[in-house]
Amino acid sequence: MRISDLIAQYIMDMMEQDESADSSATIKRNELAETLGCVPSQINYVITSRFTPEQGYIVESRRGGGGYIKITRISMDKRTTVLHLMQDIGNSLDVEKASAIIKELVVRGFIDVPTANLISAAVAARPYQALPQNQRDELRAAIFKNILLTII
Repeated sequence: MRISDLIAQYIMDMMEQDESADSSATIKRNELAETLGCVPSQINYVITSRFTPEQGYIVESRRGGGGYIKITRISMDKRTTVLHLMQDIGNSLDVEKASAIIKELVVRGFIDVPTANLISAAVAARPYQALPQNQRDELRAAIFKNILLTII
């Protein structure tokens, strides 16, 4: 198991121990790095790549001697989640971010795997290859938002 997977799993385990509606984990970056035998920057990488708003998380941090990072999994109904995602997408969407959103929709049970596969095909890189990069991401965002609207 890669260290980034280990860090993510450790944080997820902490969140599962929290029995509130919006589970959370509060960590001290340096202490967690020491516990897991890694450098603090690896903790930052995992948090910024795996605990994003698209994946249903809010990350708060406080710097300084008593500093901490609090990661909260937000629970929202399907409609609220989709509207939040549409706002977060904005006017541009790359393939990686689209994939993360699709994966989160499956995890939350809002779409099934066959639907996820269809959406993935619609926003994959190949259909947009003939367009300049900025137009690819703009068109992908528009199509993905339209798909999200049909979901709700």
